[in-house]
Amino acid sequence: MDELLAGGRAIELVLSLIVAEAIVLMVLWRMRLCPLPPRATLLILAPGTSLLLAALAALSGASWMSVSSLFFVALVIHLIDLRQRWRERARLDASPDPEVN
Repeated sequence: MDELLAGGRAIELVLSLIVAEAIVLMVLWRMRLCPLPPRATLLILAPGTSLLLAALAALSGASWMSVSSLFFVALVIHLIDLRQRWRERARLDASPDPEVN
């Protein structure tokens, strides 16, 4: 178990599960069984994926610049997602139709 966690194999496993989740959600969206469009799905999953990549890079001995760049990417994507959610919420709150909320 120590090797699984210390070597980054667990992170690789979680990253592969995130990729599988994204694919499944996009297929379900195409089948009209998931309300999240692909862009929203990616915006939700991307910050965590970037953080996991940063952890994997740190475990593999990557430079501090690489690790901090992945942290920065996670922050930027998170802020983009947050802005989009705020805009969507503001649009819903401004809607005069009570059935939309």
